[in-house]
Amino acid sequence: MRGFTLLEVMIALAIMAGVILTVIGSFNYHLSVVSRDREETTAVLLARAKLDDPTFNRKENGKGTFAPGWPDIKWETVIKPAEIPGVTELLNQLTLSVSWNEDRRKLTLVQYMAK
Repeated sequence: MRGFTLLEVMIALAIMAGVILTVIGSFNYHLSVVSRDREETTAVLLARAKLDDPTFNRKENGKGTFAPGWPDIKWETVIKPAEIPGVTELLNQLTLSVSWNEDRRKLTLVQYMAK
């Protein structure tokens, strides 16, 4: 009689199950990385667009959302004198913080501007 024994088949199935679980786990991890990178890229692009917007108020602190396109992404600005020795009286530091995912994720952009 030729063929595989039950033990050989069970070992082959155990090896296959281990390989398949590893591949599925790796695939899920990489999908989460892609999703996180997509969210972060969107937030950076929205923040850059906000800083480049000529109607954006650069004189006082403020906060808001990127509604109607992205109502779950929030922004907040803080304006203070620049902490650079020798130019503190000439420059202001604008800090634009963008948060999303119920404030669990956050990034900050800093821009210096003349007073």
